[in-house]
Amino acid sequence: QVQLVESGGGLVQAGGSLRLSCKASGRTISGYDMGWFRQAPGKEREFVAYIRGSGVTSHTDFVKGRFTISRDNAKNTMYLQMNALKPEDTAVYYCAAGSRTSLYDYYYWGQGTQVTVSS
Repeated sequence: QVQLVESGGGLVQAGGSLRLSCKASGRTISGYDMGWFRQAPGKEREFVAYIRGSGVTSHTDFVKGRFTISRDNAKNTMYLQMNALKPEDTAVYYCAAGSRTSLYDYYYWGQGTQVTVSS
């Protein structure tokens, strides 16, 4: 079993930055595919970015150039650096580990961290 805990969320003004962390425990994540998702009020959860065990990354179009996913296997932690934040980025952000049927579907999920961007 893998337990995931997100941190780093908060309230920020538009144009500001935040760095989210996803700390894993219970098992080393070095070989795991991992991802970030978000869910805004009244909307479905949506994919933000993934990072494969190999280090290959992908970001959805609406965050490209603004958000960067990374990982530090020595710390068993994944990150999401978010720059140039917009009010529409407001959501609960979830990290996930262990891809199942695809890189958009995971076995393990964190509890989420709230990101609020004010205009």
